[in-house]
Amino acid sequence: MADEVRASRDGGVGRIVLDRPRALNSLTHGMVVRMRTVLEEWAGDDAVRVVVLTGAGERGLCAGGDIRTMHDDAKAGGAGTRAFFRDEYRLNALVSRYPKPYVAVMDGITMGGGVGVSAHGSVRIVTERSVVAMPETRIGLVPDVGGTWLLSRAPGELGTHLGLTAASMTAGDALLCGFADHFVPSAKLPALLAGLADAPVEEVLGRHAEPAPAAPLAARRDWIDACYAADSVEEIVARLTASGVPEAKQAAEELAERSPTMLKVTLAALRRARTHGSLEECLTQEYRVSCAALGHHDLVEGIRAQVVDKDRDPHWSPATLAGVDPRTVAAFFEPPHGGDLRLG
Repeated sequence: MADEVRASRDGGVGRIVLDRPRALNSLTHGMVVRMRTVLEEWAGDDAVRVVVLTGAGERGLCAGGDIRTMHDDAKAGGAGTRAFFRDEYRLNALVSRYPKPYVAVMDGITMGGGVGVSAHGSVRIVTERSVVAMPETRIGLVPDVGGTWLLSRAPGELGTHLGLTAASMTAGDALLCGFADHFVPSAKLPALLAGLADAPVEEVLGRHAEPAPAAPLAARRDWIDACYAADSVEEIVARLTASGVPEAKQAAEELAERSPTMLKVTLAALRRARTHGSLEECLTQEYRVSCAALGHHDLVEGIRAQVVDKDRDPHWSPATLAGVDPRTVAAFFEPPHGGDLRLG
């Protein structure tokens, strides 16, 4: 979708704008393919010395993938979504190893797939309006787009908390957890973006970046680290409930609303991601997990409840953590029909 990904050059700056503001710039397959094509072209163009990614509209960079399309496709067998995942994860890998400065402006809502096209870049900017999250467990899915790589490397157990609960990060939290590098007030963004046409990225950032704001998650490290260090979701919930901390109890209540299966798969994915040596390893694992999720009841049901019917009353299968067969969890990590993701 060329009209939904606007690509232009401004001197030595290649500018990419995700342009679906009415859909919070959510990614379609066509947008992913278009973005990768542009980036590959500019990687070999000496006239382009820096790439800048922004989102159209006032609400955010990107709210993630187009999950309505995912819902309908999953009901029909999921072939289109598997192809989308394949190309999306390849784009994420390309962003992470891009040979030129890749400046991602994570202003406003930046979630799921929006994190995948921004938080693996070399220069990641947040503002006071940033709301950053990996919200997949809300819809019966598991963090992907390299999210397990980022979450598993956040301080202590912050990433486990964020991945399981799908909680949002402020700008300060995103900086603390390694999802961003620089804080720039939104009012300064126009001057920063204009300045990139005439000066090196480091110099422009030096003029406009400000000290990181406070990170609310930092004050919660004690109970988060203690509770989420457990080896099972059941034990995590038990520790949260028994902690005596109101915020911990609230987290336990939020986990009770999530898909039991996807909570267990998410925890396993995050623990495995800690042992991986590269983003590519995590993306390969995520492709396996995401393909398996397409064939599981809870993904279609989760999207139905949150986005299609909006009754906020998903009926998970199984409905309890105790009902999840460990063999079911293990099967999510097996190579999918059609083979593994091939990167490179």
